[in-house]
Amino acid sequence: MRQTRDRHFDVVVIGGGPAGSAAAITARRANLSVALIDKAAFPRDKLCGGLVSGRGRRILAELFGSPDAGADFLAARRTCFAFAGEVLAEFDAPRDLHFTMRRDFDHHLLRHAVAAGVEVFEGARLATIEPEQNLVTGDPGRFSYGVLIGADGVNSQVARSLFGRAFDPARIGFALETEVTDSPALPPVMQIDFRAVDWGYGWAFPKRHGRTIGLGGLHCENPDMQARMKALLSAGGVDPAAARIKGHFIPFGDFRAHPGRGNILLAGDAAGLVDPLTGEGIAHALDSGRLAAGAAARAIAAQQTGQALEFYRRSLAAIHDELSRSVRLRRYAFSPRLEARFRARLQHSPELRLAFFDLLDGLSTYRELERRFAWRLLDPRRWLRPLFGR
Repeated sequence: MRQTRDRHFDVVVIGGGPAGSAAAITARRANLSVALIDKAAFPRDKLCGGLVSGRGRRILAELFGSPDAGADFLAARRTCFAFAGEVLAEFDAPRDLHFTMRRDFDHHLLRHAVAAGVEVFEGARLATIEPEQNLVTGDPGRFSYGVLIGADGVNSQVARSLFGRAFDPARIGFALETEVTDSPALPPVMQIDFRAVDWGYGWAFPKRHGRTIGLGGLHCENPDMQARMKALLSAGGVDPAAARIKGHFIPFGDFRAHPGRGNILLAGDAAGLVDPLTGEGIAHALDSGRLAAGAAARAIAAQQTGQALEFYRRSLAAIHDELSRSVRLRRYAFSPRLEARFRARLQHSPELRLAFFDLLDGLSTYRELERRFAWRLLDPRRWLRPLFGR
């Protein structure tokens, strides 16, 4: 790590995950000087199922020249839907599903940013973020900036510097996860249990080395999450006592309507851009990173860096609209009164399965789903019936 003092960059990015790398490489392509700072040294582990949707892969191709950006993906279609441990349906997804390890994936994206001319400072902790002085200080030295982009996750130091804390733990999710090596190797199957926890789900995603097994749900609704994780592992043939389980908050369902302030922008998990129904965060991280950098470039070109947030909010409008609709739909998908209907449709409805994958791949939207059943919107439960049953 280079020791540097008193330098100015057009854009300083905090966080080297997908949102940070997408922001950094987009800003460099706008001919801006960019520093990216991350407290970890890469490659590093990250709690994540590692499913990259078709929507995410399209953004990868636009940003990095290929839908895998050099990372190692496992493609599979076989899917298993379960409900509270009971297998409901096994089928093939309509399109390939792509799984990766975040340790390798994030490292590849960061290397692309370095190749584009981003100055990367790994293993560098920040001591202070001083919004009024447009200044960050820490291990690399003192950096001033035109625009600061916080892509530093659910515990964002940038968000804390603006708002006092990143998120209210009572309003967001919490996840537990472990990596399992299977010997002999099992057939690659994506397994989702829609009632492994309350207001969330469990997963077992195939990887080249084995499986990533985890569960995540609203923190306030799941005081027994450790016990449920052990049950999920046991059901998957894994000894819970031998598993190395990691835990982390997930900011789904509580996205920031104002993701920043003035010339400071929040992207990815730091902005709460995780779908509360599908759990998808990688595609939104990539998309918001590039949108934040685009807003930064526009504000700098106009010599109006204080307008960066307003530019960014406009570009995020479609994502915010979709997340708002997903939050509303979640109230019904996880409603105890509709549980039996939801379970029955998961088991028997190809329409519900296709809607799930179309949403995940960005081939459909929550807005389009509502429009499809627009005549039922006076009572949201009525337009859910074609999916969740009558």
